[in-house]
Amino acid sequence: MVIYSEQFSEDLESLLYGLVTWEKHPLSFEHAQLYVEDIINIVDTLDTKTFHRNAVYAIHRRYGSKIFACNRNKQTTWYIIYNLDIHGNVYINKIISNHLTS
Repeated sequence: MVIYSEQFSEDLESLLYGLVTWEKHPLSFEHAQLYVEDIINIVDTLDTKTFHRNAVYAIHRRYGSKIFACNRNKQTTWYIIYNLDIHGNVYINKIISNHLTS
């Protein structure tokens, strides 16, 4: 089971807003919504993964012990930060882009 934290849900809302209002290249609402839905579809499969990478960077470890890198294009990677329980449930805590990690 994949469970979203309130913080993660807020992050997705901020991401949607940011994509629509981005000064460099704003996306239409529909395109931005599909972008966010693609990320959600990937996140929803994390409980089926057999390998879960440990978080390395301090900014990631602040939000969870595991991380999944979601590559959107050659410039942007979204890091999904989460924890696992002993039953394999995935608790999604945060999403951060490589632009904030570097």
